[in-house]
Amino acid sequence: MKTSIKSIFYLVILLVLMSLSNDIASASAWEGSNIIFELPEQEIEISKEDISRWIEIKPSLKYSKNYISEIEDINFCPEAKIICSLITTERTKYSTQKVETKKFNEEKIKLFLDDLSAKSNKEATNATFTVEDSKVSNFSLSKDGYKMNISSSLKNILNLLANSKDSNKLKLSFDIIEPEVKDNSADKLGIIELIGEGKSNFTGSTLSRIHNIKVATARFDGLLIKPGEEFSFVKNLGDVDGEHGYKQELVIKKGVTEPEFGGGICQVSTTAFRAAINSGLEITARRNHAYPVHYYSPQGMDAAVYIPNPDLKFKNNTPGHILVKTDLNVEKKELIFRFYGTNDGRKVEVEGPTVLSRQPDGAMKTVFHQKVLDASGNIIIDTDFNSNYKSPNDYPKPGEFLTSKPKDWSNKEWAEYKADNKL
Repeated sequence: MKTSIKSIFYLVILLVLMSLSNDIASASAWEGSNIIFELPEQEIEISKEDISRWIEIKPSLKYSKNYISEIEDINFCPEAKIICSLITTERTKYSTQKVETKKFNEEKIKLFLDDLSAKSNKEATNATFTVEDSKVSNFSLSKDGYKMNISSSLKNILNLLANSKDSNKLKLSFDIIEPEVKDNSADKLGIIELIGEGKSNFTGSTLSRIHNIKVATARFDGLLIKPGEEFSFVKNLGDVDGEHGYKQELVIKKGVTEPEFGGGICQVSTTAFRAAINSGLEITARRNHAYPVHYYSPQGMDAAVYIPNPDLKFKNNTPGHILVKTDLNVEKKELIFRFYGTNDGRKVEVEGPTVLSRQPDGAMKTVFHQKVLDASGNIIIDTDFNSNYKSPNDYPKPGEFLTSKPKDWSNKEWAEYKADNKL
């Protein structure tokens, strides 16, 4: 019985040592040389010092018949103590040997690849178009993009490290990303002619407001909207802060008009809204500004946006893609959005805007009507767009304060406002 237990014990030890030897081989096969990684457009060299940080070294103890212990713990027991007391001798104890297991840490290599992929991945480039005499033609060729295949690259790196004698150079795995709009596909996408445009004038704008209009407008020039797709202005606009090129300018917020990054972006959303209306598109989300703003004349055809809400949304209800092209004339203080796509014979009628009421304090109500008929004369859209503007006095600019609680404010909001402004 004793011999049987001892045999089983040594068999277990043998299996453990075999496992350890595999780990040692996988790490020790790497000889400490630098490694060159091939990317789609460049090569990068990783030093042996950096690679050494991917290795985990774990110390452990084992029995070695021909080894005499010096500093190791002779009471080491890899199994239950009762088993060791039955099958080990004092001589065996003095054959306890310290060993180190080396293994490449896959998580550390993956973190390296995640960081490298963020720097090296490349978005596909769609073919862009130029417009002449209201017709669209190809302007520049499309280009494939690529994205690192993390799992495949990790597997290849581990294989290289285990067999580094073969080579110290490795081509990382990348998946090809094809552009949505390829060469010579303008006609296939239905981008054929001008289907509608919107205009606005920003005379009187400060330099910082004009700067913000430029930055925001650039986000939409060349944008493609698929058939049936719901366009979101906020989603396509992206982040609005100093890091993304915006300057502080006046914006309308709850109860006040104050400087904030991106003031003036509503000039862009208003112009896009007017282009969508004139193109006969279905508006799914739109809100007027809190009070009348002279930049958005005629009053009643503006679209206020603020991240994340309110947003301007509309649906491409035409049979083809819509290409958005912008024209910003700083000298004339004019912004134009032009939508190019497929003219399916629809007829767009816009009546107004009409001022329904106007108060001495500047508050007013307006309405305009959008009616869209298909080529057969059937009604597609028949909608009123009402705007209810409050008095500008309710939204004081810096240095001005409210003297009475707005009707739609709660007592708590009014108390917080007075506390913030030390009133």
